[in-house]
Amino acid sequence: MAELPSNIHLTSHPTYLSIRGPLLYEDEKQHTWLNLVMDTEGVLQVRFLQVDIPSGHIPLTTSSLTSSTIPLLWTLYPGNQYLDSKCRYWRIVHHVKENGVEEMILELMENS
Repeated sequence: MAELPSNIHLTSHPTYLSIRGPLLYEDEKQHTWLNLVMDTEGVLQVRFLQVDIPSGHIPLTTSSLTSSTIPLLWTLYPGNQYLDSKCRYWRIVHHVKENGVEEMILELMENS
């Protein structure tokens, strides 16, 4: 029997990601996403990993440090991009599911 590929490219993206705590967002389906901000050769990227965290363990407030450094909300826009709550556009570099874990990388677009 043939083995299924472990890396699947996804075309259905979360409609929005709303901050729930430091390094933690939640989408419209109440899925939680951890994030990591990366500066790759002068290009700002954010890596999201969809993880299961019980709702009772999600802090509902954010610290002032978190609120000042990362957006509170990301909203999906046409053309495979997101608009964040700071009015910046981010393109979807990739969105895959590998070994059961979703990963999405967003990259800040020039002139944002």
